[in-house]
Amino acid sequence: MALDWIGFSYAVVVSVGGVIGFVKAGSVPSLAAGLLFGLLAAVGAYLTSHNPKNVWLSLGTSGTLTVVMGLRFINSGKFMPAGLMTLFSGLMLVKIITGMLTRPHES
Repeated sequence: MALDWIGFSYAVVVSVGGVIGFVKAGSVPSLAAGLLFGLLAAVGAYLTSHNPKNVWLSLGTSGTLTVVMGLRFINSGKFMPAGLMTLFSGLMLVKIITGMLTRPHES
């Protein structure tokens, strides 16, 4: 069983981003969303670590964050924090999709 270190690292970044949003701006929604999506990303990394084909929670979490934070980035024009989270989430999405496409198929 190989641990999904990238997935767990992504979960930490998402969670820490929510905490920083709360500390710097007092944003309770940022804290709640960061912790919720960080938890979902961590569970997704755990599931992927046990079964490399079980990527659906990770795919949904990173895909949702890519779209939501991407829209926030487009509307605000500010790279921090929305652009950075869009970048990290998009990279995670590419990692997951690449893994799905390069994994050998079973008959």
